[in-house]
Amino acid sequence: MQAGHEKTLTALLPALAGANLIYGAGMTESGVTFDAAQLVIDDEIAKMIMHVVNGVPVNDEALAVDDIHAIGPFSDFLSLEATMRHMREQSQPRLFDRRVREDWQAEGGVDAYESARRRACEIIEGHKPEPIDADVAAAMRRVVEAADREAGVD
Repeated sequence: MQAGHEKTLTALLPALAGANLIYGAGMTESGVTFDAAQLVIDDEIAKMIMHVVNGVPVNDEALAVDDIHAIGPFSDFLSLEATMRHMREQSQPRLFDRRVREDWQAEGGVDAYESARRRACEIIEGHKPEPIDADVAAAMRRVVEAADREAGVD
């Protein structure tokens, strides 16, 4: 199984080169095994990659040029409204906990895999799929029946 952010690097480099498909979400052991928790983790990784690929704005607003000029060096930029607004524009992972260790441990010290496993269970237990349109279902049935006939399956 690929550990940690090894999957991030495996997907990030092709994405930065222009690829628009991430292969192997949820797969472990070179694709031999599927893991629902890994799928949740890979979804989080894909969102982070998309955040990077979409780029970082470099303009006067994003760089807070006016605020820096008004406040000057060695001042408090953290309390500025613009700082808070731009901070929220950054990647906001749900699984990768960025709190300090003491706070994380005080809340139970749940690691990313266990958080992902719990989220996968919530998704599986709570998902209510939209019904397939009757015309679409019939078209799908025809494709399957044609494939069965071609393969000699009764």
